[in-house]
Amino acid sequence: MKSRAYIDIETTGLSRYYAELTVIGIAVENGRKIDVIQLFEHDLCEPKIIEVLQRADEIYSYNGSRFDLPFIRAKLSIDIRRLFKHRDLMYDCWRFGLKGGLKAVERQLGIGRVLRNVDGYAAVKLWYEYVNNGDTEALETLLAYNREDVVNLPILRRKLGVK
Repeated sequence: MKSRAYIDIETTGLSRYYAELTVIGIAVENGRKIDVIQLFEHDLCEPKIIEVLQRADEIYSYNGSRFDLPFIRAKLSIDIRRLFKHRDLMYDCWRFGLKGGLKAVERQLGIGRVLRNVDGYAAVKLWYEYVNNGDTEALETLLAYNREDVVNLPILRRKLGVK
């Protein structure tokens, strides 16, 4: 049975040169079981990421080719595309005429979310609320938002018919 990993990151901005990497979320799917691993603070390092991703035959992302993976490479010097087989589901979405960010595509396909009022901008504010004020509820909300991103990627893959 094929083991898959789904990856999504949170950052303090769009530039991999000026913004910081705050969270890497990885959902590892084995059959019907999905384990979510979230790396932040001291866990944002090559050994931890490699340890988690080694469990998968293929890695999936949404816009990971242009954002997530280059960001990880710039910040942590890990070239995930060189080390692992990767498929960016955004390009599969484009083949079906599904455009926009992950949340827009999820809405078009009827993939639900609990945290409907949290987006990338809110994720940045949540991180700074945690870092600057020690607000652990802000961190919990940020991690819940990231978790929804990675657990919705397997649903997206299946809806697109990607093997």
